[in-house]
Amino acid sequence: MPLKPGSEASIAPEWIRSSYSTDEGPDCVEVAAHPDGILVRDSKNPGGPRLTLAPGAWAAFLPSV
Repeated sequence: MPLKPGSEASIAPEWIRSSYSTDEGPDCVEVAAHPDGILVRDSKNPGGPRLTLAPGAWAAFLPSV
């Protein structure tokens, strides 16, 4: 689900990384709560593409990780 035009620019997300992640770790993701949904990005490419998940989709995903 793409973000609404201009929505991210007006509200800067606060990205959170797992305490299990390190800068030397091979694969890390960061998440942020946002009015448009739950944002997910690759911590090694913060300016790259992001996923936007509906809160229900995020809640359904969490038990599998």
